[in-house]
Amino acid sequence: MVLPELWTTGAFAYERFGAEAEPLQGPTYEVMAKAASDAGVWLHAGSIPERGAAADGADDGPLYNTSLVFSPSGELAAFYRKIHRFGFDKGEAVLMGAGTETVTVRLPETTVGVATCYDLRFPELFRSLVDAGAETLVIPAGWPERRRSHWTLLAQARAVENQAYVLACGTAGTHAGVPQAGHSIVVDPWGEVLGEAGADEGILTVEFDPAKVATTRDRFPALKDRVLGLDRPHR
Repeated sequence: MVLPELWTTGAFAYERFGAEAEPLQGPTYEVMAKAASDAGVWLHAGSIPERGAAADGADDGPLYNTSLVFSPSGELAAFYRKIHRFGFDKGEAVLMGAGTETVTVRLPETTVGVATCYDLRFPELFRSLVDAGAETLVIPAGWPERRRSHWTLLAQARAVENQAYVLACGTAGTHAGVPQAGHSIVVDPWGEVLGEAGADEGILTVEFDPAKVATTRDRFPALKDRVLGLDRPHR
């Protein structure tokens, strides 16, 4: 299960980030851990505005756009601080700190690479996730409606170029006056859309075969022909 980006505040509700930021293991963490355990599912709980620890131990540490991933037992399997912050010289880009580490999570059926919204525009991040073993790329977002065509195009591009599944969860409704794109989408390693939601709030349910990643990479081994930026052999 996957929830959207910054769903507790709104991705464009900048004035709420600091006021409603939580420690990593704060109230949202507790509720989502219980939800994962109660349902017995792997849960990507979208992202929250996280208040990191200050160097001097004070309560005014840096803010991060942080994703939480829980196991079916309710344990925190991973957290990811968004690396690429949107806004150029305003908004998230100046209010929140940048993450520095890529994150993958090993599930029984597949290895998940974690990214968030604006990250989708930076293919080098996804190459590094593939090098780390990712077969399924999960991307919660608060993507604006006016650039929805980019949302679907880039989701398919990341799937095709990395020969991986893409599960991209887009926010519906309006955030701080900014209409959201919605249209959560699931794309297979060949770029085929397996399911797509509409603009309104809803639940998109998709079944897919994780083994198709290995089959696609074996039958069309384009990743093995990488030259630029290849730090180690593809596995």
